[in-house]
Amino acid sequence: MLYVSVTGLRVKSFWRIPLFWRHALASMRQAKRAPGNLSADARRIDGVQHTLSIWRSRDDMRAFMSTGAHRAAMKDFRLMATGSTCGFKAEHPPTWDEAIAYWRAHGKAY
Repeated sequence: MLYVSVTGLRVKSFWRIPLFWRHALASMRQAKRAPGNLSADARRIDGVQHTLSIWRSRDDMRAFMSTGAHRAAMKDFRLMATGSTCGFKAEHPPTWDEAIAYWRAHGKAY
């Protein structure tokens, strides 16, 4: 069973864009190298910056989330963005359409 993580973020203001991208790029590099990560991708859909990552387990995703560049991004989150995230178990990697539909139905706002 795979673990899927989906996020959707909006930058709060024009002035926060550089901070957002600094964190986003560093976090994506970290995710792609993280133990247990099978894939990590990002797309802008309907004005929202999304990430879709596939993990061997929820524990692998949580280990990534709480360390390094991603941990630093979480500390600055309220300063730079609004958004929501969700995760779910899956038998196979979802398509982007499936992942975004799940996020819209189940995303938790932060």
